[in-house]
Amino acid sequence: MLPQFATGSPFLESMWALGIFLVSLLAAWGILALMRGVRRRQESRGKTGALPRLLGSLTRTVFLLIVFEGIVLALSTPTYLAGWRGVLKNASIAVAIVFVADGLARVTAALLEWYLRSRGVRRKARIDEGIVRFLRRTAFVVIYLLGGLILLDFLSIDISPLIAGLGIGGLAIALALQPTLGNFFAGTQIVSDRAVRVGDYIELNGGTRGYVTDVGWRSTRIRTPYNNMVIIPNSNLANSIITNYYGPTMDIGVIVNCGVSYDSDLEHVERVAREVAHEINRDLEEAVKNFEPWFGFEAFGESNINFWLWLQAKDRLASFRLTSELIKRLHGRFRDEGITINYPVRRLVYDQVSGAPLPLNLPPRSPRQE
Repeated sequence: MLPQFATGSPFLESMWALGIFLVSLLAAWGILALMRGVRRRQESRGKTGALPRLLGSLTRTVFLLIVFEGIVLALSTPTYLAGWRGVLKNASIAVAIVFVADGLARVTAALLEWYLRSRGVRRKARIDEGIVRFLRRTAFVVIYLLGGLILLDFLSIDISPLIAGLGIGGLAIALALQPTLGNFFAGTQIVSDRAVRVGDYIELNGGTRGYVTDVGWRSTRIRTPYNNMVIIPNSNLANSIITNYYGPTMDIGVIVNCGVSYDSDLEHVERVAREVAHEINRDLEEAVKNFEPWFGFEAFGESNINFWLWLQAKDRLASFRLTSELIKRLHGRFRDEGITINYPVRRLVYDQVSGAPLPLNLPPRSPRQE
């Protein structure tokens, strides 16, 4: 609204409009400086939460919105532009719709990125950058599309044919990109369920095993023990039975099966085996120190009385060292203690007349053991 002294003078009205524009420009700069200052203060205190991201994403949009609205307000005040006030009013609302949509898109993308990265930091897992970029772009496209439809509706443009066309086109695109979309949602499910994370050692029911190096939006990459890269579509991985050797913790059991002669003193065998297990727990860094080794006799074998010895390793690589060292030390102690591990022994029954071995299901006529 014009003051009384400026009414009727084009020059004074123009100067008043220019003043309104300059005030809006100063206000925009002031708000911009305030938002940047708050953001710097938060970051200097080590706070990297949602607020600094929101301020960083909104500074440009808020500045331009205030400047454009100031321009529209300044142009609406002179009386010689009174015929354009309806157009300027509509332009003001249209500009507000555009910048509000842009702000919502930027805020949604910033919050989405902050949420994904904060989950990755809490779970000590690297969030795939491809997924973050794809979700950001998806948020921008969806919100810009909705803002465009609202803008067209405000401008009295019939959007029903456009919505119908978008529905048919979206259905066609969804059918054409069905495998890609299936892999994308499967990758999202894998990341959200924490079934597989980067760095885990996994084995699929098909026999594929290795370290997970990357979980992308379309595929997951696994590095095998032979240093080969296996690329698996996320939909196949989501439908597979997965053994994760790093879940729920990285500790892994190490079981060594062995057997001793039937003539052995089993109490002596158990005592020696437990001593070897405690010795390995003490000497090897790869062993879980607070785990008490387990021992148990398992079965009467064909040549030996079988038993097992169970230790705990820190991870899968450590389990190889632990297994090798346990076998080596157990064999050496059994040799020093005079404990015998028999070779496989078979009992053969021969026919006394022909000397040929008899079938196992027929009783010998005059058996003798050799």
